[in-house]
Amino acid sequence: MNIAINARHLIKGKLEGIGWYSLEILKRLVVLMPNHHFFLFHDRNTQFLISNTNVTNVILSPPARHPYLFKIWFNYVLPKAFKKYNIDIFFSPDGFVSLNTNIAQIGVIHDLNFEHYPEDLPKIVLKYYKKHMPLFAKKAKKIITVSNFSKNDIISKYDIPTEKLHVIYNGANPNFKKLSEKTKVQFIKSNNNSRPFFIYVGSLHKRKNIERMLIGFQKFNTQKKMDFVIVGTDMWKNQLKLEGLLNNVKFLGRKSGDELSKWVASSTALIYVSYFEGFGLPVLEGMLSGVPVVTSDLTSIPEVGGDSVIYVDPFNEESICQGMNRALKEGLDFSKKGLIQSKKFSWDNSASKVQRIIENL
Repeated sequence: MNIAINARHLIKGKLEGIGWYSLEILKRLVVLMPNHHFFLFHDRNTQFLISNTNVTNVILSPPARHPYLFKIWFNYVLPKAFKKYNIDIFFSPDGFVSLNTNIAQIGVIHDLNFEHYPEDLPKIVLKYYKKHMPLFAKKAKKIITVSNFSKNDIISKYDIPTEKLHVIYNGANPNFKKLSEKTKVQFIKSNNNSRPFFIYVGSLHKRKNIERMLIGFQKFNTQKKMDFVIVGTDMWKNQLKLEGLLNNVKFLGRKSGDELSKWVASSTALIYVSYFEGFGLPVLEGMLSGVPVVTSDLTSIPEVGGDSVIYVDPFNEESICQGMNRALKEGLDFSKKGLIQSKKFSWDNSASKVQRIIENL
C-alpha cells in the first residue's frame, strides 16, 4: 500500500505542536509498517526529518502558508501527486484534506479553538478555517482527535457520526524526565544565577493566556524572589500586551531536546494556563519531568492531568496566583502524582493505534 503524508509541518528547527505530533507518530509508523511505502509530501525545501527504506520524501510547490495557497496545494497539487505515485491513502496530521480526490483520507483534527475564540486568529485565516474545516471533517473517511473533549466538540459542531471519530491521546518525548536535586541545583546555578523559576513552554499565541499568566505571576512574586522563564517562538508576540508585566520574566526563544528537558525539570513548577486545548502536551511534559504543574481546569486538560496537577481558573489572575502558591507549598506531592499519571501516555501506543486505523480503512 502507498501511503501519502501531509508533511508540511516537519520543518527542522521550527517544529510546533502539529510538527512534533507529525514527527513522533510518523517516525514510528514507518517502522511499524515496513511492507507499506510512505510518501512524505513537503511544501518547501527543508532537511528531511524522517527517512527509512520505505520512505520517499517529495517537495511539492508552492509553499502552502496562506489560505489561497492552501487551496492550490491540497486541491490541485496533491491530487496530481496522488496519481503520479499511485497513492492509496492520505494521512494528514493537521486535519486538512483534499476536496478534489476520491482516495481514502484520514485527518487529525486536534481541536476547534477557532470556533470558540474566533478573535484569536487573523481574519483571513479564520475565514478559511470556518469554511473549510467542516468540509474536511465530512470528506475524511476517518478522523483522529487527541481527546474526548475534542471528539465531542467535533461531533457537536459539525454533526459528524460518532463512529467516524477515534480518540488517540498524545504521548510525550522520553527526553522529559526527573532530575536529581544535585543536578537541578547545578543547572539553576549555571543557567539562572541560582534563582528559582517557574517555566512556560509553548507558543506566544493569544489563547495560551500569556498576559493573565504573567499578571498572576506579578501578584505572586511581590518579593522578587523568583523568575519566570518563557520558552517558545515569538511569532505571536505582537498580539500580546505585556507592558508592566515583565519584571523577572525571561524569554529564551525556542529550545528543544536535552536542553529544553533540563529547563523544565529544573523549574519550581510548569505553568500552563491556556484557556483552550485539544490536548495540552506541555502539561504531560511537566508531569514526566517530575515538577508540579499549574494549569487550566477547562477543555481537554483535566483528561491529561487527572488529579495530579494544580487546577486554576484561567480567566482569574488571583486563581493563577494561588495556584503558584500551592505549587510551592504542595509541590512534592503533586510531583509524585504527576509522575504516576504521566505513565498513562505513550507515543508508541499512539502510533500503534494510528497504524490499526490505517490498515483497517
